Amino acid sequence: MKAFKYILFLLLILFIGFAIYIAVQPNDYEFNRSKIIKAPTPVVYDVVNDFKEWPRFSPWIEKDTNAILTFNDKTSGVGAGYSWEGEILGIGNAETVDVLNNKKINQQIEFVKPFESISNINWTFEQVEKGTKVTWSMDGKQDFMTKMYVAFAGSIEKNTAPDFERGLFKLDSIVQADIKKYSITVEGITQHSGGFYLYNTMSCKMEDLEQNKQEMMSNIGGYAISNNITMAGKPFVLYHKWDTENNTVMFSCCIPTSSKIVTTNPNVLTGQLEPFKAVKTVLRGDYANSEEAWNKAMAYIKDNNLVEPLTGPVLESYLTDPISTPNPANWITEIYLAVE
Repeated sequence: MKAFKYILFLLLILFIGFAIYIAVQPNDYEFNRSKIIKAPTPVVYDVVNDFKEWPRFSPWIEKDTNAILTFNDKTSGVGAGYSWEGEILGIGNAETVDVLNNKKINQQIEFVKPFESISNINWTFEQVEKGTKVTWSMDGKQDFMTKMYVAFAGSIEKNTAPDFERGLFKLDSIVQADIKKYSITVEGITQHSGGFYLYNTMSCKMEDLEQNKQEMMSNIGGYAISNNITMAGKPFVLYHKWDTENNTVMFSCCIPTSSKIVTTNPNVLTGQLEPFKAVKTVLRGDYANSEEAWNKAMAYIKDNNLVEPLTGPVLESYLTDPISTPNPANWITEIYLAVE
């Protein structure tokens, strides 16, 4: 009997000690994981900001593909939300409570089953040299039951952080796939209207073409803005000579105008394109796919027995601006090759 009482007393001491151990554990928890994604910040932000995109990168939905997801009428921005119910996921919901465009997203996540808890989910997006640094963090309160759980199963960070790492890896993968999407359409013969334009000209090595185009477009566009010159269309590049043997290209960066402009800058000239017949090709996607678009345009000319005039215009027109359209998959370039 004494031994039994001793055992009970010992168990009571152990229980009280364990309860004290649990009670003195931190009342709060917080952790985060980060990853640099090689993509424009607005592109990454838009994916995270829209709950309808979450099934593509959520590590938890990946584990419970049969879970039932219900989206609110609003799925992005403040007030957006969705809920879930599944064998693995349990029952819960998430809501966006605050956003700062392209900078941060604050959300609240509530678990109903298998246990009740509320946590804060925070995202930050920082533009860095190689792309966007995405930081995914979680914080919340630890009640007694939560403390007891982590005492046996390990901390919330230990159990959840690997999911964050998996989610960031998947987010990186889908964003990379999204920005690489492109299409090329040869629309056939059309009539280019021509017109007046301002331009600057350069000859350079082919590997320096893209960098020089960006600088020259910026210069010619800046001249038009500073002199209150209204552009009569989208900027374009005229190619004068493409010398593969010597690895050089001569080209002009152009801004269309509604009339002939007399310039005061010797580096900015005025030109005029006469209307011409051309094969039009449209590239929707990154400029990195331009070579393929040009090849398809030239193949169309050859397959249809068309003739390119020796001095006919060859140009690229840029319908979108990378600053206002950050996703390369949405860039639109029109290519015009003059034909007789």
